[in-house]
Amino acid sequence: MRAAAVIGTASLLFVGVVAAVVLLCSPGFLNGGHGFMDSRLLRSGEGNTTLAAAHRKLLVRGQENVEEPNRIWGEKCSRSDIVIEHGPTAPLPSGIPTYTVEIMNVCVTGCNISHIHLTCGWFSSATLVNPKVFRRLRYNDCLVNDGKPLVNGGTISFEYANTFLYPLKVSSVACY
Repeated sequence: MRAAAVIGTASLLFVGVVAAVVLLCSPGFLNGGHGFMDSRLLRSGEGNTTLAAAHRKLLVRGQENVEEPNRIWGEKCSRSDIVIEHGPTAPLPSGIPTYTVEIMNVCVTGCNISHIHLTCGWFSSATLVNPKVFRRLRYNDCLVNDGKPLVNGGTISFEYANTFLYPLKVSSVACY
């Protein structure tokens, strides 16, 4: 009886291992295809099997298209030296969502940056935002810090209330 239990356990283990190998080798299991009949399974002439997978996009923290500074030609600063952190905060008592924005000067060459303009759509807020800190000049053009320099390592922040978050992105800067 004991030998039969060991054989039964060994057979069950063998079947489990075979099933796991079949599932893991199946492209359908890994990427939602249709198993061994998946067209993404390619065979070479020497009996080797290759799985052709679609390219994956890497996640980028923050903005999708972050401009990399090019300091080879002596630029003191660029738009990428301004970092914007933007996220939800507690809603107003009326239920309108609020958002906090932090705009930071992270220039590695020690520069002060002024005339910081952001793309901001038709930015508006249900609560007052200090216009010396942030204001919309026209459609899709908002000015930070009244155009004055944001010192190296400095941060300026404000909070606004609206039913949705406005996407904010640096459009232009002046370096000093």
